[in-house]
Amino acid sequence: MISTRKLPEGAIDGRQAVAMAPTDHVVPKPIPESQTQDPRKYQLNQMKKRYSPKQNTLQDGTTNLVFQLKPSDPDFPFELDYLECELQVPASYPKKSPRLRVKNRNIPRGFAVNIERGWDKLVHEEQSSTLLALTKALDKNLEAFLSERKTETVTLLSFRDTRHLDSSAYVLGETSSPVASAPLPESSQNKSPSPRKQYVPEESYTEEQITTARARRAQEIRQLEARMSRMPHYQKSADGIVYTLTLEPRRRGELPAELRKIQSVQLIIPLLYPLQPLKVLLNDVESKDAEPLEELFATKATQQKQMSLTSHLNYLSQNIHVLARQAHAEVKQTEKVLNPVSDTVDSAAQRTIALRVDSEDGRSHIQIIPRPPEWSFGNESGESDDSDDDLWDSEDDSDDGGAAVDAGDRGVSGISQQVERGTAMSFPSIELHTIELLQVSILNISVKCERCRTLNDITGLKPEAEKASSCKKCATSFTAKFRQEMVHQSSVRAGFIDVAGCTVADMLPRYLSLSLP
Repeated sequence: MISTRKLPEGAIDGRQAVAMAPTDHVVPKPIPESQTQDPRKYQLNQMKKRYSPKQNTLQDGTTNLVFQLKPSDPDFPFELDYLECELQVPASYPKKSPRLRVKNRNIPRGFAVNIERGWDKLVHEEQSSTLLALTKALDKNLEAFLSERKTETVTLLSFRDTRHLDSSAYVLGETSSPVASAPLPESSQNKSPSPRKQYVPEESYTEEQITTARARRAQEIRQLEARMSRMPHYQKSADGIVYTLTLEPRRRGELPAELRKIQSVQLIIPLLYPLQPLKVLLNDVESKDAEPLEELFATKATQQKQMSLTSHLNYLSQNIHVLARQAHAEVKQTEKVLNPVSDTVDSAAQRTIALRVDSEDGRSHIQIIPRPPEWSFGNESGESDDSDDDLWDSEDDSDDGGAAVDAGDRGVSGISQQVERGTAMSFPSIELHTIELLQVSILNISVKCERCRTLNDITGLKPEAEKASSCKKCATSFTAKFRQEMVHQSSVRAGFIDVAGCTVADMLPRYLSLSLP
């Protein structure tokens, strides 16, 4: 038995006999046969087992690995949950170096460039390391890469030039015309080609404008859903942009035959409404018949940006027959502009026929029609022919129309004529059937704060009773008072609203009192 107390010279302890192993006993770390045969495939499998990446292969054989690298340092100073990496491994790897791309949107591009340059530096310094070892080294040095000074970057904006498309369409229009071989009139030969469309860049908005627009859009959509969600045909798209709403035209019989079947519309509310224009699509009708009316409504909505979504829908329901006639007139005018030659020929033919008739009869073709005697008198009754062209000014003219009411009739209503000040509330298109008198007993309105322009609701507003409230955003106080008037066959005004510290924006559902004959 060998004693452990007396150690031989050069021994460290009882378990090691010598201080250094012989050089002939040192062997290198064993390398797997699969790594020797195909190192690229072996290292890719290592990455798959460790990070479970999404893999795709490009046409040139480059393999892309998309994975999330979570920092392993528990004291990592940056607010970064994970680093979204895209590792590009060429087909000739390891002869050609792999590349790394950082895909995090919450990391500025300058810092992402620092990380990518750090990866390239690690690849250059440790050429014999595997992809897994390089990724671990990136994790270890991630804090140092992010602490470097941000690299200056340049953002390039590209604009689409459509001038070549317009010119090609113009050339194709000349060559593909079936009557290109026929001789053209002299007027059309001298006609210069239409000017090219100028490029109009998209309008940009400030962050404050976008915030205000989103708040107003949310407020008006809540009002629209509260009023229309229980109506038939109501639908809402998943993204909250398209709303299918019921539409009941006030004068369906005056609509063109192709538009009388309309029952609902699709209201398209952009995400940046009212900065972006409001659009509408008519259902149950042909697109060729509805497009002129839809474009005209979009133009009207752009001009009246202060109106709410409910006001736009009410306006369309009340005046769709007027818009249809205006759209039809614009289409006719456009056709006349596009076909001036045919109009010239028709007018020349009419003049020739008129001259021929005049020469045969020996009389002039000009006839003077005397002015009718009834045109010399004013419209004493104040009744209009219910022309739809005056609907735009019906609110201003409605107070002067109707039959004269004597003092005795005024005393019956019990409400004296109000002083014309404040905001007038009228029903220009109201039609009373078997109803003698109508009055608003309780009024609910939506007002806009003069300080922050936020919409607030004032409910339960009774006649001659002043009600105070405050803004829900800036706490600015404001007051509102309703002065009531009777609505009857000769007056469509329901009263006046006096406000202080705010402006009237919209009228909410209200309570009406009726008096039957």
